[in-house]
Amino acid sequence: MQRWLGRYTDVIYSLFRFVAGALFACHGAQKLFGALGGHAMTSDPMMLVAGLIEFGGGLLIAIGLLTTWVAFIASGEMAVAYFMVHAKGGFWPIVNKGELAVVYCFAFLRRVQRRSVRAAPDGLRGSYSSRSGARVATSATAAAGGGAGSSTRPIM
Repeated sequence: MQRWLGRYTDVIYSLFRFVAGALFACHGAQKLFGALGGHAMTSDPMMLVAGLIEFGGGLLIAIGLLTTWVAFIASGEMAVAYFMVHAKGGFWPIVNKGELAVVYCFAFLRRVQRRSVRAAPDGLRGSYSSRSGARVATSATAAAGGGAGSSTRPIM
């Protein structure tokens, strides 16, 4: 597979990030505005915070801005949602209807672990990772005195 799709890794990853972020924002829109068949739940403080994290965080993840920090917060929110709401219904996520919370939690946790791609706004702020995961210097890091072999600050 790497032979055929390897050169598209950054594009596929960016598409995954955009879709996951946009869908996450839709869940926030349901909670905040009652959009997309949902009911506004702003009277409950926990749901208000969840809606803000999901809507704002989803938009930021979709556009690729501050994704490491936002994805970390979103991943934690989904872990809390799973254990506070879904885990009471049984051990297995498919039984307690928490599989989407688990998928979002681990998808965003993966985003925290992976560096930004060159085309994302976060990637334009400094260094980005190549398909192999190695740090690659861009003109911004080279101008700041950081090259591929120097220790540069990680992307946020």
